[in-house]
Amino acid sequence: MFGITDPLTYVLGVIFIILLPGPNSLYVLSVATRQGLRAGFAGAAGVFLGDWVLMGLTIAGAASLLKSAPALFLVIKSVGAAYLCWMGLQLLRSAWRPSGEACEPVAEAGHPFRRALVISLLNPKAILFYLSFFLQFADPTYPRHALTFLVLGAILQFFSVLYLTALILVGARLAAAFRSHRRVASVTRGSVGTLFLGFGAKLATASLG
Repeated sequence: MFGITDPLTYVLGVIFIILLPGPNSLYVLSVATRQGLRAGFAGAAGVFLGDWVLMGLTIAGAASLLKSAPALFLVIKSVGAAYLCWMGLQLLRSAWRPSGEACEPVAEAGHPFRRALVISLLNPKAILFYLSFFLQFADPTYPRHALTFLVLGAILQFFSVLYLTALILVGARLAAAFRSHRRVASVTRGSVGTLFLGFGAKLATASLG
C-alpha cells in the first residue's frame, strides 16, 4: 500500500512515539494552560508546520547533508539546545515571581505559532529520526518513494493532531484551576521549565550515531 511494507506495525510505532513527552507537546500543553484554547491550537499549528518542513528536508536529503557536515549539525543542535534552555530558565524565573506579579513570562510571550515552529525546527535529530524510522517501512522496490514518505508523514501527523488536540483541551481545563491557585501554577511553570532545561541538555549532547 503506497510502498509501505507493514502499515499496522508503523501505526503502532507512531502511536508509541507520539505519546513520548517532548518539547513540542510540552510547549503546546503549557501554552494552552497559560493562554487558552486559541493559543494552544496556534502552537499546535506551528508544530505541524515544523514537522512537515523537517519531513520534507528528510526526503530532500538533508539527513545525508548533516551526516557529511558535522560542523553544521553542531551549530544547529547548539542553537536549538540554547533556545530550549533559555525558555526553561524564563519559565523558572517566572515561577519564582511573587504571586501578585502579573508579568507574562518571556518564554510564553509572543505568538505561540512562531515559538512552536522554532522549537520544532531547531531539532536536527528529528531529520535523522524521520529518515531512520521511515526507511524501516518503505519498500525499496516501490518506484514512487516521495509518495511513500508523504503517506508515512500524513499518518504520523494524523495521530499527532489527535494527541495535541487532547493536550490542548486538557490544558484549557487546567487554566481555570491555575487562575485560582497561583501556587499550583508556579509549581507547574517551574516543572515545565526544568523539563525544558533537560530537553536542551539532551539535545546539546546528541550525536549523529
